[in-house]
Amino acid sequence: MVVQQYRDGGGARAARALAVAGVIAVTAGCVGGGGGGGGSDGSGQRAVAAERPLDVLGRAAGVLAEAGGAEARTSMETAAGGTRVTIRGEGTYDFRTQMGRLKVVLPTDAAGADDRRPITELLAPGALYMKNRGAGVPDDKWVRIDTTALEDGNLVTGGVTDPMAAAELLRGAADVTYEGKSELAGVTVHHYRGVADLNRAARAASPQSRGALSAAAKGFSKDAVPFDAYLDEEGRLRKVRHRFSFASEGREGQEAAEVTVVSTLLLYGFGAPVTVKLPDEDDIYTGEIRQG
Repeated sequence: MVVQQYRDGGGARAARALAVAGVIAVTAGCVGGGGGGGGSDGSGQRAVAAERPLDVLGRAAGVLAEAGGAEARTSMETAAGGTRVTIRGEGTYDFRTQMGRLKVVLPTDAAGADDRRPITELLAPGALYMKNRGAGVPDDKWVRIDTTALEDGNLVTGGVTDPMAAAELLRGAADVTYEGKSELAGVTVHHYRGVADLNRAARAASPQSRGALSAAAKGFSKDAVPFDAYLDEEGRLRKVRHRFSFASEGREGQEAAEVTVVSTLLLYGFGAPVTVKLPDEDDIYTGEIRQG
């Protein structure tokens, strides 16, 4: 049931997104549905449903920072040229420090082998660290990627959308409709549907997220990112699904194809302890990484 609709301005740019780092193949596509998860129920301190949707969504990232740590499940499904690939992740994230640790599992088709071990990803402001990266990287070494230098700001590159970036995207919400209440893992949630503008989200983001979102605003073929967001009675984001679109480069003699990436984040277990220790410089691989 649609209660109200709110409109806010938005823009569009022409560019292309980068889906590299060996986690998402340009010729494949990744991201899809989300797993379930339990969590503490809200006490209803805020009358979320009675508030203006743009206000609720604009405050979501700040509410998560107040909540601190949480457990997270992610999925990313890419569809391109009739091929559909899903990558899943699970771990913990601290919204105060904007740091997290996740295990990312690639499907056999994307990894090219049945025995591919999960990739460990450490998320930090402006950086992504990966272990068990493959592609010629020694097993005991980490790869560090500057997310502000990626054309997609690491919204899709790592196979996981950084949880804080996913929440910060909602600061750019427009054309929002309130879809009503439902239940998610036993928790009452309020469903909002709309479109986020990458440029506006980047301008409104926290300093730690601004660089990556600004890169994404320049890199994606569309500034408009459709989303579905589910928030509990306390205004905490419990689930969000974003749909990103970009044009992949076609092979020689082929036209570029439109690629859709659907990224889903599920949050639960608020208050969970989160410990993230970034690798020492000696543990970071600086050699050549095989492509393809």
